[in-house]
Amino acid sequence: MTTTADVVLWVVVPYVCLAFFVLGHVWRYRYDKFGWTTRSSQLYERRLLRWASPLFHFGILAVFLGHVMGLGIPKAWTRAVGMSDEIYHFLAITIGAVAGFCTIVGLALLIYRRRTVGPVFRATTKMDKVMYLVLTVVIVLGMWNTIAGSILNLGGHYDYRDGVSVWFRGIFRFDLHPELMAEAPLGFQLHGMSAMLLFALWPFTRLVHVFSVPLGYLWRPYVVYRSRTDRLGSRASRPGWERVERRPERAGRL
Repeated sequence: MTTTADVVLWVVVPYVCLAFFVLGHVWRYRYDKFGWTTRSSQLYERRLLRWASPLFHFGILAVFLGHVMGLGIPKAWTRAVGMSDEIYHFLAITIGAVAGFCTIVGLALLIYRRRTVGPVFRATTKMDKVMYLVLTVVIVLGMWNTIAGSILNLGGHYDYRDGVSVWFRGIFRFDLHPELMAEAPLGFQLHGMSAMLLFALWPFTRLVHVFSVPLGYLWRPYVVYRSRTDRLGSRASRPGWERVERRPERAGRL
């Protein structure tokens, strides 16, 4: 039986967070265009960033693609293309565990760097600090659900594709099933609620740079740099190759 609390938590709150996500990005783009940036701190410190950034970004990309497949693609579709539930389960656990581990290690290094390097810490806004906290909670809970539910099988087996995934797709199809999330294990409920909070915070943090992928660099024309000095290029002229100024031609002879 669906209660009022279930409707509020798994119907009202998701739509409110979705509204913040969409309208917040519109507001940010219109009134804070110059703040639409990652606030790059590479100039302040590079040693830790060289390891932390690839681990986190490649890991979170794999986690995102895994969620797209697990939440967005129905079980009947994967079966139709010949992928059994056992194969899907094996791929989800192995790839998800590796991607989650890389994401956690990368995020831990990023937070450590941001906290210990003075200029980087001073460049961190209050909203970004909240974002890092919520993002950490989301990732840790996701890893816990993978390890405890799928690997250690604590609390019994739970197939989120028959529960959480159906609820998630129903939000966008207006086919609402709050009872499915109400019956899900607590770990999945906390993971879903913290993820919705992260999406509500998204437009007001540095995460907006996700929608600013510089695809224009692929086909933009070359940039021509012209020297303002007498020297051509960055090297000194060799003897015998000095630049000669061209004299203007006379208009005519007398």
